[in-house]
Amino acid sequence: MTLKPTRRRFVQGCSAAITGMAGARFTSLVFGAPGDTYNEEILVVVFLRGGMDGLNVVVPIAGVDRGYYEGARPDLKVPASGAGSALALNSQFGLHPAAAPLHSLYQDTKLSVVVAAGLDEANRSHFDAQEYIERGTPGDRTTATGWLARHFASAGNLPDEIVMPSLSVGNTQATSLFGDRDNINLTDPDRFNLQIGPWAWRSAQRQALRHLYTGDDTWLHVSGLQALDAMDIIELNTSGSYTPANGAVYPSDSFGDSMQVVAQMVKLDLGLRVAAVDLGGWDTHNRQGDGSGGYFADLLGTLAEGMAALYTDLDGVGAANYSQRLTVVAQSEFGRRLYQNADDGTDHGHGNVMFVLSGNAVGGVHGAWPGLAPAQLFDNADLEVTTDFRRVLSEILIRRMGNNRLGIVFPGYTDYAPLGVVAGPDLPPNYAAAEDYIFEDNFETGGLGMWNTVTG
Repeated sequence: MTLKPTRRRFVQGCSAAITGMAGARFTSLVFGAPGDTYNEEILVVVFLRGGMDGLNVVVPIAGVDRGYYEGARPDLKVPASGAGSALALNSQFGLHPAAAPLHSLYQDTKLSVVVAAGLDEANRSHFDAQEYIERGTPGDRTTATGWLARHFASAGNLPDEIVMPSLSVGNTQATSLFGDRDNINLTDPDRFNLQIGPWAWRSAQRQALRHLYTGDDTWLHVSGLQALDAMDIIELNTSGSYTPANGAVYPSDSFGDSMQVVAQMVKLDLGLRVAAVDLGGWDTHNRQGDGSGGYFADLLGTLAEGMAALYTDLDGVGAANYSQRLTVVAQSEFGRRLYQNADDGTDHGHGNVMFVLSGNAVGGVHGAWPGLAPAQLFDNADLEVTTDFRRVLSEILIRRMGNNRLGIVFPGYTDYAPLGVVAGPDLPPNYAAAEDYIFEDNFETGGLGMWNTVTG
């Protein structure tokens, strides 16, 4: 048995055509015949850097845990009733009022909320925890590739050629996509070009560069052509202002801009499958703000508005209805401690909340809640983790992305069972580890590296 190589490449045949399309546009590319059964799902991973205070996002609003929560956070608590109160998710939990745009989606069963989720080991280092999660290998931050790159390398249901398989919104490649050499880094589509004089001159320069890069097939030449193709395609298809669909309004900040970029790239129909976006600023050791207002509430509002705008913008748009292929997962490296500190903030904690927004979400609150009684806390201070973050991501991989090779994407993880956050067909998890495959990494030709099963 051999895993089908799935390294996506920019469509080489379009290079010459693009060069001669100086003033032209094209709206879509076709990757295969109508009968092909390629997976066309779109996954957007939002990483909340700094350790988001999940206990003030999804709040206990009743029962004995409400008493523990109020006692531990006399100044930071989100009210259970009255002005600024939490928006009920069920009889036990409420959502911070600043996240109201997500509450509307929750009521429409488009949002699944996972409580007590995260990295199931004691680690309060931002850098370590982020590396463990994005590389998909808890306890090992030296893994050379990210979990999303390994998904691309192991998925057998994607076409061999995709113009834009993955996108890191920002100036650097997302760690989760380390090893994916087809990844595009993009902040502003209008600035993703060759800024060297007028268009006529730039066209000549592009042709000269193409001639240079087609002179050989080394990794440098292939990467150069990919970069030129990316600039040509995006520049020719994103000129002018962008108008979101369905009245969607993105927050007027860098996160809103990033989410709008994702929507623009999805609508280009260039095959985007994965996008990674960051939202930082969650390290609230001091002046976090009272429960329903202040700095934390403003930042949470930005997150909620950006996620809701992306879903609204893509809902019902296009022949395939993008929102029915869209899944957005938001997570942070860890939560915050139950008890507020002396600086009106919270320190590094453990268990947290994960959001899964999708046209195929099951909706509701998921996961086992461990409780906030002193004897139930992790390390006598934090919310316990009862749902490994890999369980949530694995369900998305299997039920939405159609990739069950968990042993490659999350090596060493063997405890998968669907939590029920998204709908989709269940495939038996394949825990065959990377050691069971031959990893072929041809650096000279720029190969991402493919896994082929060992003979027998």
